[in-house]
Amino acid sequence: MAASLIAFISTSRTVGAKLEWLRTGSYLPGFSRERGEVHVALCRGQGGTPADCPRREWHNSWQVVAMAAGGGLLLSSVHPFSSDSLPGYKCTGYRSQNKSFHVEGALNHVFTRSLPFEESHSMICRVRLDDHWLSFSVPEALVGKINRGFLETNSSHPVRTINEKLIAELGKTFSLQRVKCPGLLLPEKGCDSDISWSFDSPSASFWIVPQKEKIPHSELWAGETAYDMEDFLLSFSRLHLQKDPELNWEQETQKTIQSPGKFYLRPSLLLYAQDVIQGPYFLPGSLHILSGPVFRKCLISPFMLPAFHETLFIHGFNKKLSDSCLHLFLEHLKCSLHGLLTQRLPDGPELSHSLTFKPQKNKKDYMICVKPHSFGPDEIVGLVIGSIITSATSQLYKDLDFVFASVNLDLLVMLVWGIPDWRILWTFDERFLDHFVPGKVEPFKTFSLYPPSYVHDVSFWLDEERGFDEVEFHTVARAVSQDMITSIQLLNRFQHPQTGQISLCYRLTYQTCDRALSHQQAIMIQNRFRNEIQQSLHVTVR
Repeated sequence: MAASLIAFISTSRTVGAKLEWLRTGSYLPGFSRERGEVHVALCRGQGGTPADCPRREWHNSWQVVAMAAGGGLLLSSVHPFSSDSLPGYKCTGYRSQNKSFHVEGALNHVFTRSLPFEESHSMICRVRLDDHWLSFSVPEALVGKINRGFLETNSSHPVRTINEKLIAELGKTFSLQRVKCPGLLLPEKGCDSDISWSFDSPSASFWIVPQKEKIPHSELWAGETAYDMEDFLLSFSRLHLQKDPELNWEQETQKTIQSPGKFYLRPSLLLYAQDVIQGPYFLPGSLHILSGPVFRKCLISPFMLPAFHETLFIHGFNKKLSDSCLHLFLEHLKCSLHGLLTQRLPDGPELSHSLTFKPQKNKKDYMICVKPHSFGPDEIVGLVIGSIITSATSQLYKDLDFVFASVNLDLLVMLVWGIPDWRILWTFDERFLDHFVPGKVEPFKTFSLYPPSYVHDVSFWLDEERGFDEVEFHTVARAVSQDMITSIQLLNRFQHPQTGQISLCYRLTYQTCDRALSHQQAIMIQNRFRNEIQQSLHVTVR
């Protein structure tokens, strides 16, 4: 490791030029941008972080984390300062006077390089259909979350680890059949309202209008495809067209391809459940499994994810044995999930989470709920990590009953490893994956301690004719900030007494979990957000 050490003790009570080198990043010309460290030692209480004891008021501290963020640094660890561990260190005191500093209770702040803060760049995806490309722009709110390959065989991401563990546990009881997940795009007519209760309404989907482009003759046999052509054709024909025994699939598929129209990114794998049952490889009695990323617009919240990985279990069994088969599946699913959520730490007691299957109004379907143990905000009384549908039927197999179980793998990972922020699962910082050792489950230790937060308000007049979509408002905020906004709170709703026009005031909190965010950068994002909501939502900023 290339490390540069700076021991800096001061009795100053204000933030001045002494930390300007840290804020501007002019600490050392040869500082390693990969694994180097900057050590800043401060007297008791001066750092302005929760590690200080006693902790001073923010304005009466060095605000060391915020200052370092301006120089692209993250606070990665804090430990007591020991002069004995620094050969050659001499405590000379203020301006080299005989009066030395009080080092009792001093802390050493260790900073590491953050990934650079960059502007969001547009991303184009395309799929090949016959002799045409279908190209579309990835929604700005999802840039960095498409085609990450977390579930691929060569992936060491904890999402894949937890998925394989869950499948392996169920495989001890059931015969498993893995189904290859189709492409991300679904045609507008493929929206199934029968399961809309399990995810956000269609208005909260990411809608796509692709462009159709003729492939040059020289590229037709070049083998350049973004997705497997057969899989994509499958998503149009067997999986997402109305099932009609008299329908000519080839003609209907070509008709759909010629008029692609409007599409949306799949919001849930539950949309594929009936198609798997009616597929040629469905085996009654076996447990069929699909795994893949899903996408949806949602409000900004600690446990509401715009993109996450989902695993869907599909099980069909004889109606005559329905009660016993359903009970067997539910019990093994609960035991498997409970086993993952119960971990024995190397030096501590067993940590467990309360897992329940909460019945829905129809008394047949369930939500998989977890009561976290010492995890997340205190107001989190029940976290929904999945759903179970037992009310489904099939026209093809009238002698069978079915159960569908959907599990949010990202939330499961957060609970198992104690990861407080879902955004870290999508980081490009290699230090995240370095934490996960095959075969071990240890509490996650963040590489960014006490990240600074910045609060900004925005007020605007609504357009009475167009109305206001709060989910879209949050989605714009998510896109503009690159998921750097952690909270949006409605502060005030005002109606003008003469005109009747309505004004809303929101408070936005900016904070990152894996990058250094300075106050100036937060201001720049806020200004861009103000401009964007005027253009996208047709409001008038005050």
